[in-house]
Amino acid sequence: MMIFPTMELQNGRCVTLDKGKLDSAMIWHVDPVDTARGFAKAGAEWMHLTDFNALEGDASNEELVEEIIRTAGIPVQLGGGMRSRQTIEKWIDKGAGRIVVGTLAARDPNLVIELARNFPDQIVLALDVWQGQVMTEGWRQAGAFDPEGFIEAFGNAPFAGIIVTDIDSDMEDVEAQLGLISGLAAKAPVPVVASGVVRTVDDISRLKYVSNISGALVGRALFRKSFDLEEALEVAKPRPEAVAEFQ
Repeated sequence: MMIFPTMELQNGRCVTLDKGKLDSAMIWHVDPVDTARGFAKAGAEWMHLTDFNALEGDASNEELVEEIIRTAGIPVQLGGGMRSRQTIEKWIDKGAGRIVVGTLAARDPNLVIELARNFPDQIVLALDVWQGQVMTEGWRQAGAFDPEGFIEAFGNAPFAGIIVTDIDSDMEDVEAQLGLISGLAAKAPVPVVASGVVRTVDDISRLKYVSNISGALVGRALFRKSFDLEEALEVAKPRPEAVAEFQ
């Protein structure tokens, strides 16, 4: 199981949000570049990065994002403002390991399918769910699909994965989130990455055994220091099943 230590940027600072509210971000007084390097030092194989300014059409974090991609020491899965072919191709050219698309997928699914085919294992579908509806525009607008229909609309497009966030129970009701995410994972044709469900290392132990969940994003718990990344990475490793010895 893959652990994606997660960084969210707003105005050049690391932040976390409550249910996507950009105007009430919790600011963490850490250096983003050093923090990204710390993820690699702890043993992470990937990191996830979301640029909240880019969601608003603001490119002020662009140089910082480029520096993180260049210097983190691990591949970066990048989201935020990926609403055109040109933007996605630009960031792939700049070295992003994977690109996360959500709003564009709802607006132009055929384009996103084409991008997934052109960039195999580099396009990740974001599926944000609130009250049974797929949300777009940074959780602010309801789309036309229910979650199952949204996944089905993309057929067998070769996504690197699908990130599922249950906004209803964001960090409040983990059991409800796991029910939604595991149900979608059972129907998804590609591996699912769970978002917003990890507060402790014990949550990794549970997620590890949910069918078709291949990873988890972990952000707030890392910054609150209620979660040790090195320990979680060790827990997430596959363990060989015990085999009975026969005489």
